[in-house]
Amino acid sequence: TSDSLRRHTQAMNSSLDGMAILDRQGVHTYVNAAFARMMGYADPQQILGRKWLDVYSDEDRRFAEAEIRDVLIKDGKWFGALTIHHRDGAEFPMELAITALPNGETVCVTRDIEDRRLAEAARLHAEAKYRKLVEQVAAISYIARLGIDGEWLYVSPQIETMFGFSAEEWLNDSRDWVRHVHPDDRKVIEEAEAASRRGERFQAEYRVARKDGRVIWVSDTAVVVAGTDAHPLMEGIIVDITERKQLETQLQQSRRMEAIGRLAGGIAHDFNNLLTIIKGYTELALTRSNVPAELRTDVERIEDASERATSLVRQLLAFSRRQVLQPKLIDLNGIVLGLDKLLRRLMDEDIEMFTITGKNLGTIKADPAQVEQVIMNLVVNARDAMPHGGRLTVETENVDLDSAYSSEQVTMPTGRYVMLSVSDTGVGMTPEEVAHIFEPFYTTKQGGRGTGLGLSTVYGIVKQSGGYIWVYSEAGRGTTVKVYLPRVAGAAEALSTAPVPTEVRGGDETVLLVEDATPVRALARRSLEGRGYRVLDASDGPAAIELSARHDGRIDLLVTDVVMPGMSGRELAERLRPQRPGMKVLYTSGYTDDTMVRQGVLTSGVAFLQKPFVPDTLARKVREVLDGEQGGGSREQDGRGR
Repeated sequence: TSDSLRRHTQAMNSSLDGMAILDRQGVHTYVNAAFARMMGYADPQQILGRKWLDVYSDEDRRFAEAEIRDVLIKDGKWFGALTIHHRDGAEFPMELAITALPNGETVCVTRDIEDRRLAEAARLHAEAKYRKLVEQVAAISYIARLGIDGEWLYVSPQIETMFGFSAEEWLNDSRDWVRHVHPDDRKVIEEAEAASRRGERFQAEYRVARKDGRVIWVSDTAVVVAGTDAHPLMEGIIVDITERKQLETQLQQSRRMEAIGRLAGGIAHDFNNLLTIIKGYTELALTRSNVPAELRTDVERIEDASERATSLVRQLLAFSRRQVLQPKLIDLNGIVLGLDKLLRRLMDEDIEMFTITGKNLGTIKADPAQVEQVIMNLVVNARDAMPHGGRLTVETENVDLDSAYSSEQVTMPTGRYVMLSVSDTGVGMTPEEVAHIFEPFYTTKQGGRGTGLGLSTVYGIVKQSGGYIWVYSEAGRGTTVKVYLPRVAGAAEALSTAPVPTEVRGGDETVLLVEDATPVRALARRSLEGRGYRVLDASDGPAAIELSARHDGRIDLLVTDVVMPGMSGRELAERLRPQRPGMKVLYTSGYTDDTMVRQGVLTSGVAFLQKPFVPDTLARKVREVLDGEQGGGSREQDGRGR
């Protein structure tokens, strides 16, 4: 009917798709507005009555005659996407569906695909950009079937850099990929996959053996998505976290060592007071002429035991970095060569020892006695690691550590160092053993040889001297220990030999003795009074200040413990000095304290006596401070009792 035809016409005219009908001669008998617009015309009337040859551009006509006509003759229809060229030169992408009707007419339906084309171009651009990003970041991107034995469908090229395998090699053998994972870590992956099946994110950190055999730590993070064949897929990234794991291990080890050090330092502090009493009264007993021979022998054995205990405590203090260092500018070559003969006498006959000193070696600032201790401990430790003989090498060298090396040794900053290296060809150690070698009382030696304090002592001395220590060892292939001490400007000082002890001279000066440990204070007072000194004693800082205020005479010397409750020895000296500017000061302590020293390094001009000490040593140091310039102040006295 006419109404039905009118409605159909209205529907076609309002359609977003272009529609046109051509008769047998190719003349347009109907064109809607959308078709006219797509062909580059403003009004459908501009096309009606015109042949298609007059409407399409020359390029489009040639394509239609070459491609579309033959298909229409054969199949009666043609469908495809092409770009229409308007007469003004503009291009317009569209889809065409052309159908030949039985009566000879042709129906052409067109659809604007400009938005689709732009969207597709944007998608391709984004995909290319994403692929470029994925393939440039330092991480492996992958798609794999869920499951520890799941097949990998895609892996980015970074796998060759990180794992050593090409993408093709990995994908071809991907069903058995878990064989590259450390056996102890496979459970971690299984637990992460179980969590992902519950809807949680897949997250696992595990070790992987590279193609070259080197083991690295990786972090694997993925999300689970639906696969096309109903098998869940994992889309994830793998990042190399080996350096982070090294940092974590070193941080944990550092914290553990620090905790042990605090414990060792506290024990050593209290133990030094006990040893001072034991050693002091042992010396007093041995000075008596009427001691029976049998009893003297027993006392001497006590003295020997106390000496060994003193050595043990000093090693604990070295490890805990609470010993007092007296650094000098020194030439490491001089110390190494000076010890060479002694060290060679310590070697077994089947051990070859080589000493290689670097040319123009830089100067270091360290305590010479402690550096000797480091060399001795490292060499003895290397000797003991070669029970069946081998080669031991001691070497010194200037080294400049750049950022690349420092990134590998993550705790060591860049800079100029003097290196001491001790290498052996002995039994070596496993990584697990290396992780514990600096802990006190830990030893790998068999048969109870050694105390387990040698390397812990070395660690403490090196750290307290501002240096760094690095150990490389493999089981059955020997060990190399390298010590790096900062290189400093200036010429090395001449190392003086220890003076021959002379008989201790007493005096009549007044000494203010401050010590919170009552037995130690009683021993020190007895020792000093026995040599003629006048002694005023107090148990802490406030009591000493009050005693000084009540004393009308002069005070020549303050002998004070550094670490005391309430007020430190340094604070006490500073409080007393304005009232008694001529008073000298001698500090005593079993370990360092920041109020007296900075990082365990004795301040220049400060007199210090390390606990434990014996009466003779105390008297000698008191006389030395009173007679010399050390200890602060001059021999002038204040106005009291002048």
